[in-house]
Amino acid sequence: MKTAIVILNWNGQRLLEQFLPSIVKYSSQEATIYVADNASTDTSIQYIKTFFPSIKIIENTTNGGYAKGYNDALQFIDADIYCLLNSDIEVTKNWLSPILEIFKNDDQTAIIQPKILDFKNKKKFEYAGAAGGFIDLYGYPYCRGRIFKDLETDEGQFNDIKEIFWASGACFCIRSKVYHKLHGFDEDYFAHQEEIDLCWRTKNIGYKVKYVGTSTVFHLGGATLQETNPQKTFLNFRNSLFSIVKNVPKKWFLFVIFSRLILDGISALKFLLELKLKHVWAILRAHFSFYKNFFKFLEKRKALFKSQNYHAHTSIVWQYFVLGRKKFKDLE
Repeated sequence: MKTAIVILNWNGQRLLEQFLPSIVKYSSQEATIYVADNASTDTSIQYIKTFFPSIKIIENTTNGGYAKGYNDALQFIDADIYCLLNSDIEVTKNWLSPILEIFKNDDQTAIIQPKILDFKNKKKFEYAGAAGGFIDLYGYPYCRGRIFKDLETDEGQFNDIKEIFWASGACFCIRSKVYHKLHGFDEDYFAHQEEIDLCWRTKNIGYKVKYVGTSTVFHLGGATLQETNPQKTFLNFRNSLFSIVKNVPKKWFLFVIFSRLILDGISALKFLLELKLKHVWAILRAHFSFYKNFFKFLEKRKALFKSQNYHAHTSIVWQYFVLGRKKFKDLE
């Protein structure tokens, strides 16, 4: 299978200097490496041409964020497997082989992510993906190894291969035929949680999403937006609502939407009590944007095939904040 590793870059020369060496060292024998540049204004492109001439460069004309950036670039890449890699990922020896082996042996697996550990503390799972993503009844994402901001220590508990609900966009491997069949990422998301939407749509047409714990990468995290950045709060709350409108089956739709609006209000109140006023405003902006785009996303919903089996019947908010369950193994 032809495999392409595609790294999206925007003014990230510092990250390229730090992380490209491991990617070239441990990946170039099994894949062609590309950098998709989102109209950078720094010297990223010249740096790659000078120090990594074997890497292919695709120059996007605008910075359309994660979603549009990849959509624009991947139309020019001929490969069976796309491995979309954040520019702040350090890969390890033989990290790609177990992933490609699953793709070769299981035609129904369309998307895979490896184990993602924290580059700053390599014994801990990393926030963005950890050991594979799930989503609760109300559309809140969580991971094996990470529930909200609680990160587990890697003790081998997730050294397995397991079907999951969503794979992290930090290291997101997908069959090109499925990517193009579903028209890639939804560009209205701009960034954050567009990979959850794409995984949801992939599962709705009968494919599987898997986690491969025999492959490990390390993620710096927060290279674009820190967790404490209100813009990240805005994107996460808004985009999660977008995914609910597009993908939740009809029998759950109204219940989930109204419940989620109430829970978001509680989140805003929590930020208010903590005097994090910028995050309160971020949630309000997220809802204003959601209402503005509601009918647009209803039209998108009509064009999608929707699974009749909503996969989750629990509330991660209830289990985490009320019952105090901080680890994946303790969840009901």
